[in-house]
Amino acid sequence: MSVLIDGSTRLLVQGITGRDGSFHTRQMLEYGTRVVAGVTPGKGGTALDGVPVFDTVERAVSATEANASVVYVPAPFAGSAILEAAEARLPLVVAITEGIPANDVALAFAFAADHGVRLLGPNCPGAISPGLCKVGIVPGRICAPGPVGVVSRSGTLTYEIVNGLTAAGIGQSTCVGIGGDPLIGTSFVDCLRAFEEDPATRAVVVIGEIGGRDEQDAAEFARTSMSKPAVAFVAGRTAPPGRRMGHAGAIVAGAGGSAQEKVEAFEAAGIPVAETPSAVVDLVRRALA
Repeated sequence: MSVLIDGSTRLLVQGITGRDGSFHTRQMLEYGTRVVAGVTPGKGGTALDGVPVFDTVERAVSATEANASVVYVPAPFAGSAILEAAEARLPLVVAITEGIPANDVALAFAFAADHGVRLLGPNCPGAISPGLCKVGIVPGRICAPGPVGVVSRSGTLTYEIVNGLTAAGIGQSTCVGIGGDPLIGTSFVDCLRAFEEDPATRAVVVIGEIGGRDEQDAAEFARTSMSKPAVAFVAGRTAPPGRRMGHAGAIVAGAGGSAQEKVEAFEAAGIPVAETPSAVVDLVRRALA
């Protein structure tokens, strides 16, 4: 099994005819994802590599029974794209786009929640259930099916750690990138809850970074509500206070945002924390033993 996406996912690509949308649609199709429709206003009636393109999400869902969407729409219009997908009541909307105005994200998140729609992202790499489905930009070649769930705020760290796990013969149930912006639709806790309920996931890797208190919330949830072992890595131990490091959310400001505080929270919850990305592999081996 897996979380969020699986072999039954019927994917709709918003912005399918754009540069990023078309490139990653082909990558997802090559991986085996069931991409059933695309949406680009004004391009309805055309097709991309056999995938029919529609003018609106509503028409695409009606014609193809899509049950998930991935958004490659440029930032000024991505908020409206998420609203459109939520209005069509697609159960899952994955927003890859970065740089969406915070007010647009806040509106989209609230609207999606009101309509029972899960938003993953924005500014995230998406999710992949190895061998079953890929939604987003995670390279399929670095993943392999297996028992370890991965959830991360950082796209590139996800790739590095997943690649290390696969090279060591440790496969993954699902890898989820939640995004590094201050406001996101799906949290660490949401993913940990899903992995806890997934019978195919035996252990979980949590990849955090400086800024905010999401990692502390994850540590507390793991301590009180998880039976499965977890290991962690926290990026940004040398980051100076007040300076943004990569993601908009990766900044130490106020209480609780430093890497050391997050490491201490994980360790207090009984979750071992790797000193380096490569050290995650040994911690996972011990968790699975």
